[in-house]
Amino acid sequence: MGRVTFPERAVEIDLDALRHNVRHLRDIADPARVMAVVKADAYGHGAVPVARAALEAGAAWLGVAHISEGVELRRAGIEAPVLAWLHTPSSDFVAGVEHGLDLGISGWELEHVVAAARELERPAIVHLKIDTGLGRNGCPPEKWDELLRRAVGYQDEGVLRVVGVFSHLATADEPARPETDRQVQLFREAVAAAERAGIAVEVRHLANTPATFSRPDCHFDLVRVGLGIYGLSPFADQDSADLGLRPVMTFSTTVSTCKEVPKGQGVSYGHAYRTHQATTLGLVPVGYGDGVPRIATGAPVQVGGRIYPVIGRIAMDQLVIDFGTTGLLDTPDSPVGRRAVLFGGGDAPAVEDWAAAAQTINYEIVTRISDRVERVHLHADTGVGDDGLA
Repeated sequence: MGRVTFPERAVEIDLDALRHNVRHLRDIADPARVMAVVKADAYGHGAVPVARAALEAGAAWLGVAHISEGVELRRAGIEAPVLAWLHTPSSDFVAGVEHGLDLGISGWELEHVVAAARELERPAIVHLKIDTGLGRNGCPPEKWDELLRRAVGYQDEGVLRVVGVFSHLATADEPARPETDRQVQLFREAVAAAERAGIAVEVRHLANTPATFSRPDCHFDLVRVGLGIYGLSPFADQDSADLGLRPVMTFSTTVSTCKEVPKGQGVSYGHAYRTHQATTLGLVPVGYGDGVPRIATGAPVQVGGRIYPVIGRIAMDQLVIDFGTTGLLDTPDSPVGRRAVLFGGGDAPAVEDWAAAAQTINYEIVTRISDRVERVHLHADTGVGDDGLA
């Protein structure tokens, strides 16, 4: 195998795969529109290039958690509707209104948003959030009528415009559970109450990625899809291919050094692992400082088309894999300098393999990759994917 020069450590972001995923989700949700959720730097994929690619593929909205994330998109020249829904009293509501962001309101934020709108002499655009059972933010059902009364009053003053009602699902990734039925019913009741209060609700949105696939009754006017646009499955019993998705992120580096060791060699801190036979160890220069979970011993790494396990404790900057044999060094088969792929699409290890080793979920694995790892965005210069569709 010939040597190829790779970045020391990089995540490649296949924007054609992302465009495919957005189109696929758009087709599933039709006639509802798609909000591409690009919070947390687009789950670690790069908010601005991902947002642009998602809009090219037909997403109608963008979703972020924080106002600052929405402002970043605006400063990059993105003009599509952007909803930001998670605030604190220190959030820059003036910036949110000034940059034309739609702002999610659970209750207490309303007066802060109104104050910003009055300061700017510009109406704020808001979506009212009802807590239908997740138990996080969102207005409690018993306070919903009061929130509607306040919002309508401010709307009559001309300082804001209520365009949406939304909520978030708790168990949609487990379609057999009954809680989603109850949440859908509560959401319908909340929308009806808003309409009775005099609000012309333009967008009702409840579905996340799993509900987009499994609960068409949750689609309403808009679906908010995060994990799915990155090509990952929210379901324990279905993978990306089962859902027609293509993983977008590939995380790779190079094997930096190798050494032959005897049976019984302790590996990494604490010697929590000892070799079972004479073997060749490979040093892979990524660790928890790069976002690799420290506890993911046993996770797979692909080198030269074969899969090898991580052994010993993962350190801040490096981890060790076991090639399971000797006699590789100083031969054409030496692993030194070869590409080491932690996860990605195709025949690479899956993100879910790393999530299982780390006792977590695929969302966390991709989102936690640190900015010490270079992002390389592929196919960023065109809105046409490999299936020829814009």
